[in-house]
Amino acid sequence: MYDVVVVGAGIEGSATAYNLAKNGQKTLLLEQFPLPHSRGSSHGQSRITRVAYGKDDHYAVMMKEGGKLWRSMERESGTSIFLNCGCLAVGKPDFHFIKGTIASLSRHCIKHDILTPGDLRDRYPMLSLPPDYVGVFDYSGGVLRADKALRAFQTLFVKYGGELRDGEEVTGILPGSEVTIVTSQGEYRARKVVLTLGPWAPKFLPKLGINLPLKTVLTLVLYWKEKNKGEFSADRFPTYKNVRENVEVYALPSLEYPGHVRVCYHDGPETDPDSRDMADTGRILSTMKSYVREHLPSLQDTPSIVEPCMYTNTPDLQFVLDRHPSHRNIILGVGFSGHGFKLAPVVGKILCELAMDKTPSYDLTPCRVDRFFNPKARM
Repeated sequence: MYDVVVVGAGIEGSATAYNLAKNGQKTLLLEQFPLPHSRGSSHGQSRITRVAYGKDDHYAVMMKEGGKLWRSMERESGTSIFLNCGCLAVGKPDFHFIKGTIASLSRHCIKHDILTPGDLRDRYPMLSLPPDYVGVFDYSGGVLRADKALRAFQTLFVKYGGELRDGEEVTGILPGSEVTIVTSQGEYRARKVVLTLGPWAPKFLPKLGINLPLKTVLTLVLYWKEKNKGEFSADRFPTYKNVRENVEVYALPSLEYPGHVRVCYHDGPETDPDSRDMADTGRILSTMKSYVREHLPSLQDTPSIVEPCMYTNTPDLQFVLDRHPSHRNIILGVGFSGHGFKLAPVVGKILCELAMDKTPSYDLTPCRVDRFFNPKARM
């Protein structure tokens, strides 16, 4: 009998399992694929991190603790995870994302610069932006080394007495006062179960009588070769976000593949996670080639490296951090909508608190299940 079984060893599940084991819970972490793997949402070498969140200020509050927890994880694991190269947001000055970013940084006393169009040209000559664009540079932002972060959580989980079983698919869950978890290799019993299912949540949760409006999408992680070697190094180019109506593009400095810059479209076509590579990604490639050609002319206009990733989106792009409506010992951590990685230390702490029947450290009203079925739930 386990205190808690966590299903899904991506970054959210691994952070949750780590917190549970560290808090003395007998914990089993199950993963359907052999580790490491690139079939879900937590693989790859890097992610953007930032504090500012525009109108979704509850995440900015979480990120203030999240940055401290990442630093703590670095010390505890002896691993370099965070590269503090800053985060640059660009756009028209009256656009809600820019206004919200400035308001969020100011409200939380985060050091930042507001850059005029001239400042942008002087500081970042590799960018070719519309003449009315302004910039907001967040000094607290940067890059998380994703693969090292994931490995650190899993390694420390085992160090604290956790049991990790990979290559073992969960095929069913039988609710009750004690939950039975059925896998491809046997059965386990636990007092609590935490489901961090990633892209498989829309397929699995209906088996438990809960139909959330989740959508799994395929995104492409694109790497573009520099024309001028070193121009996009982390000491010259920060992480980058350009959010416009219905379009979001992000970029990271040249860190992963020598001479290549990661520039991506933050969306993609809906897909089945078990056949993700069949999705049509032609529109993404066409859009991004045009974007790079127009705004990042110092890069080759065709990506040299293309890697798949998946997001699991909710309609409002807010997380789901809650208990099952009918089975309170089944906890859900799903729908991270392409922005959950940087918040993993806080998410893991919250899901651990729910599993241990503690009062959550944060107001989870925006992340409740019933918001999809009861419009007044978020009021």
